[in-house]
Amino acid sequence: MAAPRKVCPVCETGIRYVDYKDERLLSRFISERGKILPRRISGMCARHQRQIGTAVKRGRFLALLPYIAGFEN
Repeated sequence: MAAPRKVCPVCETGIRYVDYKDERLLSRFISERGKILPRRISGMCARHQRQIGTAVKRGRFLALLPYIAGFEN
């Protein structure tokens, strides 16, 4: 039996464009280690998954988001 389809959380909130400056939204789709969550876990549609990926990469470049989180030496 297949699990019920997840609804895209970004579509649900009515956001048209994912902004790289919105750290709170982007942090929802990043794991504890700082990796971008895949669609099958986050439940996002393909369009918003691409936008999240681009926004996270831009946020990392501008030091708004970590490349690696929880890294201890």
